This record gives sequence, structure tokens and C-alpha cells, in this order.
Amino acid sequence: MGLEDELRLQRQRAQERWDPKERSVRAAAIEAVRESGLAGSALTVGESIPRFTLPDATGRPVSVSDVLTLGPVVISFYRGGWCPYCNLELRALQGRLSDIQELGASLLAISPERPDRSLSTVEKHSLAFPVLSDHDNAVARAFRLVHKIDPAVVAYQLRNGNDVAQHNGTEIVEVPLPATYVVDSNGTVRFAAVSADFTRRTEPDDIVDAIRRISTESTTLS
Repeated sequence: MGLEDELRLQRQRAQERWDPKERSVRAAAIEAVRESGLAGSALTVGESIPRFTLPDATGRPVSVSDVLTLGPVVISFYRGGWCPYCNLELRALQGRLSDIQELGASLLAISPERPDRSLSTVEKHSLAFPVLSDHDNAVARAFRLVHKIDPAVVAYQLRNGNDVAQHNGTEIVEVPLPATYVVDSNGTVRFAAVSADFTRRTEPDDIVDAIRRISTESTTLS
């Protein structure tokens, strides 16, 4: 089963669980993000990524500049371990990690959650790639991805035991749009997929294909 198949099943489960009012509120929130144009203004192909250093789930600092010296880098922004769509995406990325690494690339996942929350995500899903904590969405903001979650949706999240602000160690409930970047070793974005709808994610096959194109170009040029 591909990632989109799993996401579709998750969407169906959510729709069945929510009452009509909640379905309406959540659909309106997604539409508001779409209409804001944020996804279209995010960092995109041809731009250089901001250089950053963030702590991983154990608190160890990870510098993207250091990782780029090893080759291309996949950067996946996700909302948090409380988001079932994010967890499906992280597991799918883990499933293709060997393919990514065999092509000489590295994978970094970034969320605004505190390191202890990220550690829980790493352990729960047996992730073998760095999961970084972006406090106050500082890096996601530089990628032009950040938005506030609609207060009406926050109220539903709190009822479900998901205090996103507390998870992030902030007072404002902000998250990045789900976004996947493939960056060449010079730090130039070669593939970008940003979704205004948090239930939609990038298929790992597309990520691997993007890395393969970079590798093929590098071989041709050499």
C-alpha cells in the first residue's frame, strides 16, 4: 500500500469519526490556508535554503551545512507527532531510507515540537534519520511555511488531548505547512512540494526520483 492509499484511509476514518460541525470547521480551516496563498509563496525550486543548526531528538546539534558536505539532502517539514498524517509520512520515509542513502543523500525531518516530543516520535516509529526540533518555527519561518492553526480547530485538538502549543513549548499554536525539499550539495532547491492541505503528502517515489535526477546530472557533468 502506497502512502497516498494510507492517507486516504486516514481521511476516511477521520470523516467517519467527526460530527458534521467538526467536519465543516476543519474543512473551512484547510480552505482558508489554501486561499491564503502561503503554499505558493514558500521557498521553491531554484532558491537557496537558509543554513540552520537544530537539535535532534537527543539534543545533539545538527548543521545542515555539515550534512550537505555529504551530498544531497531531503528536508521534510511536518506538524508534529500528534498528527496521524505526519506519522504515516514519517513511516513511509523510513521505508525508503535505504534507497535515499544508496543514492548518496541524507534525510532530515523537522517539526516545531520540543526534543523530548521528537524523541517519542523517533522511538515510536523506529526512525533511523535525524528528527530535528525547530523551536518557534524559526527555520520553517525562513522557508516561508508557518501558519497559525484556526482557533476552532485548536479547540477540537484540545478535546482530543493534543495541546500543540504545549508540545511546541510556545504560547501561539503555529505549525509549518507539510513540505518536502530535495536540495543539492550546493544548497539549491531542486524539488519542492508544499501542501496547503495537511492531509496531502509527497510520495516517497517522487523524492527518490528527484535525488536520482541530481545524481544523474552530477555523473553526466563529471
